[in-house]
Amino acid sequence: MDAGYGLTVRWSLAAAPPAVAQQLRDYVIGTSMARFMFLDGLAFKTWRMREGEWFEGTYVFDSARERDEFRDDFVGVAATSPGSKIIGSAPIAIEDYEVVAIAEGPAKFRRGAGPGNAR
Repeated sequence: MDAGYGLTVRWSLAAAPPAVAQQLRDYVIGTSMARFMFLDGLAFKTWRMREGEWFEGTYVFDSARERDEFRDDFVGVAATSPGSKIIGSAPIAIEDYEVVAIAEGPAKFRRGAGPGNAR
């Protein structure tokens, strides 16, 4: 049995202005997290970033059907999505993947860490 059905959406930050990193943090914490907390079929989503390099949304769904439906809907609006508007460009990659296993450690998941907030 698969642990989940993943999707990665990645944007390049190479040509984005320096303020974009903080704008993305503010958007994720202030708006985006709430939207995805109630998305049917989503097991979890993480937002990853390497400032000046890339920003990425990583999703894990309970079924391939739910992942594929979300992906198909997103592809149609990717270039005008909030992330694309903040960054100033469309995603450079939208990729499905298999989640082989998930291990949650004793510390559990944390919310909204940013620079200086890491433990």
